[in-house]
Amino acid sequence: MKLEDLVEQFAQNVAGQNEAILRGDAKIGNKHARKYGAAVDKLLANGNAGRDALAVLLKHERLDVRVMAAAHLLRYRTDGAKAVLEEAAKGQGLAPFGAQQALKRWEEGTWALDPE
Repeated sequence: MKLEDLVEQFAQNVAGQNEAILRGDAKIGNKHARKYGAAVDKLLANGNAGRDALAVLLKHERLDVRVMAAAHLLRYRTDGAKAVLEEAAKGQGLAPFGAQQALKRWEEGTWALDPE
């Protein structure tokens, strides 16, 4: 599968998970989470080429997609990822909460979404 296809799969399923959560549909939300998790695992397995492909989502139109991509790119694209998360963390709702948590874990040193 092409890296671009994996990036699209990641974005679609992050969005799908958040929409399912807002509807209260945990079963569908978990299905989307597994799919975007598999996509990001494949991207990261491609090393920096996969991380670079994922980084295009730091400018995605959906906040939830930007936040999830940034959370996975903190080690590799620290400045850009932190900027996305810090801006998102100012808001209210699910994606801003996720941004706040990612930043907190990063500062604590417990973040581990893309360890070396």
